[in-house]
Amino acid sequence: MSKKVLELLTAQFPGAVLETHSQFGDDTAVLDPAVWRDAALFLRNDPRTLMNMFVDLTAVDYLWRGDVPRFEVVCHLRSLERNHRIRIKARVGDEEGNGAEIDSIVPVWKGANWFERECYDLLGIVFKGHPDLRRILMYPEFEGHPLRKDYPANRIQPLIPFRDVPNTGKLPPFGPDEGMSFGRQSHDFALRGPGASIDGDEAVSNGKRAGALEERS
Repeated sequence: MSKKVLELLTAQFPGAVLETHSQFGDDTAVLDPAVWRDAALFLRNDPRTLMNMFVDLTAVDYLWRGDVPRFEVVCHLRSLERNHRIRIKARVGDEEGNGAEIDSIVPVWKGANWFERECYDLLGIVFKGHPDLRRILMYPEFEGHPLRKDYPANRIQPLIPFRDVPNTGKLPPFGPDEGMSFGRQSHDFALRGPGASIDGDEAVSNGKRAGALEERS
């Protein structure tokens, strides 16, 4: 039945369905980004499709593949009445990641709101017509988009003054020498290294955990 949905979509938007394929049970249509929102409306409203459940939206950076457009926006949809699902994709952006824009589908499925914000935050894809397009995981002053393949993993982000907002319950800010790169691990073991000494309180805590494990065994 999902393949029938792809046939209906192709007939409704002749020339705008760039390709279709099925792999591992995922029936997929690659769309011209110009019909992205219109295709979403068709899939939701047409009684033969009734894709009334938005499942997921993300994007993939194909920088090293050298393809243009560079990004693929990916959306998964399902029909609860018809019990079928499909995946739609659209390709946006040039080699540098510029022009990565596509219409928002929040007017079609409100559940896409935070997913599009995450895509914008981490990959820099702009969703035109989104009601509140701003970062959702990174702080507003964060520079760049950390899931882009050309984002340097050892980049140090700027520290900003502590926002003294009442009733947030947040911890005091880091000191000026405590900034760390986005991808660097900060676990205690990694910082101390094997064989490093521990203080008395930590030794007591470790001893209690060890005793509890012995009692279970």
